Formats: sequence, structure tokens, C-alpha cells
Amino acid sequence: MTATTTLSVNGQAVSASVEPRTHLADFLRESLNLTATHIGCEHGVCGACTLFVEGRPVRSCLTFAVSCGGADVRTIEGLQDDPVMARLRAAFTAHHALQCGYCTPGMLATAYDIVTRLPGADEARIREELAGNLCRCTGYAGIVEAIRDVLAQGPHAHEFAQLARTAPSGAKAPALAAVAAPESSLPQQSASADEEIVGGVTLSRSVTVQASQERLWSIISDPMTVAKCFPGAKVDSVSPEGLVAGSFTVTIGAVSARFAGRGKVAFDGVAKSGMVSGMGDDGASRSRAQGKVAFSTAAEGADASLLVVDITYKIIGPLAQFARARLIAEIVDRLLKLFANNVQLLAEGKDVSIETGGFGLSMLLGAMVAALRRALFRE
Repeated sequence: MTATTTLSVNGQAVSASVEPRTHLADFLRESLNLTATHIGCEHGVCGACTLFVEGRPVRSCLTFAVSCGGADVRTIEGLQDDPVMARLRAAFTAHHALQCGYCTPGMLATAYDIVTRLPGADEARIREELAGNLCRCTGYAGIVEAIRDVLAQGPHAHEFAQLARTAPSGAKAPALAAVAAPESSLPQQSASADEEIVGGVTLSRSVTVQASQERLWSIISDPMTVAKCFPGAKVDSVSPEGLVAGSFTVTIGAVSARFAGRGKVAFDGVAKSGMVSGMGDDGASRSRAQGKVAFSTAAEGADASLLVVDITYKIIGPLAQFARARLIAEIVDRLLKLFANNVQLLAEGKDVSIETGGFGLSMLLGAMVAALRRALFRE
């Protein structure tokens, strides 16, 4: 079984028949002979296969080629004449930032993303951004110095750099550049709960609840009540200033994480909308989750309302390797359906009884099947 996909590779239109299971790295190397993209772990951990899809760095070993239909793909070969990449190549040479060279294409792709997205990055931030690219030779010192050198040279405006900064969040192939940061690079507990989420993934969803807008608002404007409706959420306290302490537990098969931390809530009773932002740590996995949820309501008749939710999230640490954008989107859809069902029960005056362990194996399998179906059949 094969599927025909058409995409742009380094500015050239390409149309080919590929097996649905073929990942982008194999397609580029074997079908187009673009061998500068290296394949390492094939689990999205080492970063050797990093390239750009719709201007965003992705792990090409985790991205199906058929999922890139209509997308712009840029490999290291496609940046041969790019002035920003030319500066990086020169700096890598000057600072001896490579030895065996196997990780270098992916490392250069990530370095390009850093210097065009984070012009003010210091050494600590550079090391955090590089944490998803593994090098077994250099010790990273030369790589960090090369990036700092290029950053010090000034602005790096270029056509492709602009594409990388302005690519839409709904790109054809989701960004899979989740980084696994070392424990020492994780933000400290004192970090602001409403800190800007740099490099996060945004999902927009809506769901209809069979209740009046006033009744819906009375439920979702109470953090304690919302926590009762959302699987895995727990609110310990809410201050008059809108500061929230609590946790969120996620269980995927045998993997379980409990992110405990603080956040902020803000409500607009006139517009019947609000915002929740926060961050938390999972001590067992040494990972951190950062998220922001904006929500609004709209009447759809006397007894129905629309709940619109925009979710932005970022995971740092070992659990980042599970944060596949397409899979997360499917899981979020299922969580929102459960949430809507529980809100519906409360609106009807019934009790809500849900497990506090997040979502289990059955939900994960359902999300994986749905994500695969969408990738293969464009549903």
C-alpha cells in the first residue's frame, strides 16, 4: 500500500508515492538522495535528524513523509546559500565544534533556530535549547561558543529565518522538536507562572455543552469545580488574587507523572472568558510542564453553549520525548470530551465521579489510532 504525497523540499516541488509508514528522514535520504540528514536513534531522542518543516525544527525520524503533504521542508542542503547558516558553519569550524560530524547537521539546524529565534540567548539558554541534540564527541563547549559567536555578530534577518519565525501553528506537519533538557537546566520553582512559553505548541479546540451560557459560566469560572471535571487535575488552594496551587497527574500506560506547581487564573465576567497559566515539576522524572489555557463561551440558543479553548504547552526534561504534537492533540480532544461530559452532568445537577489518575492506556491507544488514521487518510 502506498500513498501519493506532494510537498516542497528545499524550494522544489516533489511528488512521490511512499508507504504510509515511511518517515521523512528515510524518504529524503533514499528517494531524494539528500543524505545530509543523518539518522541516529530513530526514537526522537538524539536530534541528529533535525530539519525544518514549515520553518520549525522537527525530528524527521518521527515525522511520516505522508503527513508533510503541502508543507515546506528544508534540509541542511537547502540552506547551503543561507547567510545565517554560512556564519554558523564558519563559527563551527573556528571553534572546533565538531569531531566525528555525525550529529552536526542536526546540531546546525538547532543552532540556526536558536540564533534566529533567540537573539538575546545567554549560555544557559543556549545549553537548554541544545539539550535535545546529543553529541558524543565534543563536550558541547565548542558548539556553545560557536553559537555565542554568531549571536554576537548581530541581527540575523533572512527570508528563511522570517519563515521560521512566522510559520502558522497549524502547520501540515507538527513540530516534534521536543527537547530533553538536563535537570540542571530546568527552570527553578520560583519562576513566574505566567512566564512566556517560548517554543510551545498551541492547540485550539471547541466543544458544545447542553446548558445555558450563564450556567456554563457558573461552572467554569470556579477553579475548584473545574478541577473536579478535568481528569487528573487537583486544586489545593485559590487565593483572592487568583493564585492557584495544585497538581496535574498524567498516566500513559506504565508511565505516570504528577506535575505539582502554581498558577494564575483571571476571569472576565462580562465577556465570560478567562485565562489559566502555570507551571509544575514532576520530581520522579525531573521534567517540567508549562501551560496556558485561554477559554471563552458563547450562547448557542437558550439551552446550549459553545466553549472555545486555546491551549499552549511545553514540556522540558525526559518526558518531552513523549510530547508528540499529533498524539497530544488527540489526547487533548479526548480530555476535552470528558471535561464537557462532566460539565454537562454538573449543569444537570448530577454528581461527577472521575478518576484522578489522568488518562489510561485505553485513551492512549485510542489517541494513537486516531492520529495514525488522520496521518494516513487525511481525516
